[in-house]
Amino acid sequence: MDNILLPIIVIFAFLNTQDGFKEKLKNHNDNNTEENINNISIEGILNTLKKKINTVNDTTKTEENTKNISIEELLTGLKEKIEKVNDTTKKEEKANNISVEQILNIFKLNQKTIADTSNKLNKYAEENNLINISKLTSGGDNAEAYFSFDDTKLVFQSNNEKWGVQCDQIYVTEYMNDDMFNYKPNMVSTGLGRTTCSYFMPGDTSIIYASTHLGNSNCPEEPKKREDGAYVWPIYSDFDIFIADLDGNIIKQLTNSPGYDAEATVSPTRDKIVFTSDRSGDLELYTMDINGENIKQVTFGLGYDGGAFFSPDGKKLVFRSSRPKTKEDIKEYKNLLSEGLVKPTEMEIYTCNIDGSNLQQITDLGNANWAPFFHPSGEKIIFSSNHKSKRGFPFNLFLINTDGSDLKQITYDKTFDSFPMFSYDGKKLVFSSNRNNGGGRSTNLFIADWIE
Repeated sequence: MDNILLPIIVIFAFLNTQDGFKEKLKNHNDNNTEENINNISIEGILNTLKKKINTVNDTTKTEENTKNISIEELLTGLKEKIEKVNDTTKKEEKANNISVEQILNIFKLNQKTIADTSNKLNKYAEENNLINISKLTSGGDNAEAYFSFDDTKLVFQSNNEKWGVQCDQIYVTEYMNDDMFNYKPNMVSTGLGRTTCSYFMPGDTSIIYASTHLGNSNCPEEPKKREDGAYVWPIYSDFDIFIADLDGNIIKQLTNSPGYDAEATVSPTRDKIVFTSDRSGDLELYTMDINGENIKQVTFGLGYDGGAFFSPDGKKLVFRSSRPKTKEDIKEYKNLLSEGLVKPTEMEIYTCNIDGSNLQQITDLGNANWAPFFHPSGEKIIFSSNHKSKRGFPFNLFLINTDGSDLKQITYDKTFDSFPMFSYDGKKLVFSSNRNNGGGRSTNLFIADWIE
């Protein structure tokens, strides 16, 4: 989060937390019942605010090399506003205390005002659909964060060494309350093997994720650098899909077939799960009932079909696929897959019905188009793409209609924005990014309010 935004948010949060604020005024008023004082103690409020802002700025300095808002300028403006109210109160009333409601009303801004202010403070002015961007994590690679059904929690994967892990494990956070800059969130995976692709199950008391821990409790080896220089992803054959409670206890194992089973997500209608598997000899999409039964193959075309999500009404799937066409591309794809690898540099976005019918290619942009997710309307898709790049990056978020029209760029980072998900109420967007990492390589979670 940009430093210039943090002090303002601290003031809004402090002044709008009326219980604590009223308590301070009450204590002040009680201490002065015998004195004929017309003004609230400005210095007391300002000192409290100054300490809070200093604490935020000190913390943020260690994470981002950006300029802090001037505390003195901010507090001077605040002091002038309170003094103005006190002067008015003196003339109109012979009361000992300023009204709490009068102070709170000064800082009650409507949504449009907040949006206008935040847009001016965003690092990238072109990001018109995002306001109140907040950085949730610091350090390591944090990705694939997805909302609980009630929108109060996130489940995600991280390899943050400060949290005592060597490769990706699954964590749950109450993102509105947790401080993941200074405290480790709750791990809900076993801490063994490598995990990926977690999602909340209906009821928000359990999560689904994939793990290699049954095949090997150690972190699996990363692919070695190839002689041809190709960028590849590993397809670990030990991945299986599990359900765990929020204490990390495995409740049920959903897959046990040989090979890769992972990338599971849950329908908003809470009745289906979609996942990717190579049980057919190729990487295809499958669905199962929410209890793990009634597994059905959805896609059949050669290529890596994965990263699937349901539409808001649960009737469609959106996913990314490589779908090689030429003899050379087909040969390369099959050879890599035989080694447990895929080359994710040429992928496009597709949709289909949950039974596999009505398959449609949505993008034809070239390069890597992936991490799609349906817009709350069900009529648009947000996804990550580097199609504008000639060197592999940046990746940014784009929005497109489900008929492939009206492509719009959403984010403008210079390196990497991906893994977007809209909250179920459609008001927030969570995503992973390399922005604001002090020039390092860490990928962190960010959350923003979404406006059309």
